[in-house]
Amino acid sequence: MSLFQRANDALNVNPVSGVDEALSVHGSDWLWAVTAIYIASFFILLSMSFTGKESERVFHYLFTFVLLVGSITYYAQASNLGWSAAEQVHNLDNGAIRQIFYAKYINWAVAFPSLSLALGLLSGISWTTIICNIAISVYWVVSYLVAAYTPSTYRWGFFAFGTFSWVILAASTLNECREPAARLGIERDYMILSGWLNILWLLYPVAFGLSDGGNYIGVTAGAVFFGVLDVLMVPVLTFGFLFFARKWDFRKLSIAFSDARPSRENNGFMQEVRQNSVSVE
Repeated sequence: MSLFQRANDALNVNPVSGVDEALSVHGSDWLWAVTAIYIASFFILLSMSFTGKESERVFHYLFTFVLLVGSITYYAQASNLGWSAAEQVHNLDNGAIRQIFYAKYINWAVAFPSLSLALGLLSGISWTTIICNIAISVYWVVSYLVAAYTPSTYRWGFFAFGTFSWVILAASTLNECREPAARLGIERDYMILSGWLNILWLLYPVAFGLSDGGNYIGVTAGAVFFGVLDVLMVPVLTFGFLFFARKWDFRKLSIAFSDARPSRENNGFMQEVRQNSVSVE
């Protein structure tokens, strides 16, 4: 036996029982690869956070957290953890059980709102709209999670509500946010990033309908589909933001947040002014 022989024994250490449709070893291999991409992206971005200007790190901090959450949720899935059994009604015998990884929904519950926040900060839209988009993103993920665990055809009602929330997000991020981005002179960059994200978001309902929703494809095929989408959505979009950010004026965009903090010199000057005004009185 070779000393360098490699084996993925995650399914042996954390076996599946009581399900009719479950993750395969090759599916676990793929999930480990996605985990590696997330972890590598996390460390690259973390190192970049120490070299960038303090006032221009808002996206570094935001995406670092998103990548960290993605790393741990994909680690759980690759280890054959973070799942539970759910009864199915489509394309399997009635009462058949499918392995549902709730860990991926936890990942989306962080990633979708964070990306909505990133687009909102970049576009210069109002905080009211940003908070609304974040809430709708969470609503979308929760609706799909409920749909995945609904053991009847009523799951498609939850699926419809969740998918409609993407329509609202698309209208906001592609149309409503475009006008303020144009006034800030970054319409081209914004539309590239927002367009990329919405194309990927459009495919999530398709992937869900084929996997956890309709059971047209198995757990492994679903893991591959969602894994590709997640890599293109988070790691790729993260470095896309940072690539375009090299030429952005963060002060003009009103996202140079550290600049809004008064310096010690300014604080001392203001205190001196107050003291002088009191003495004059």
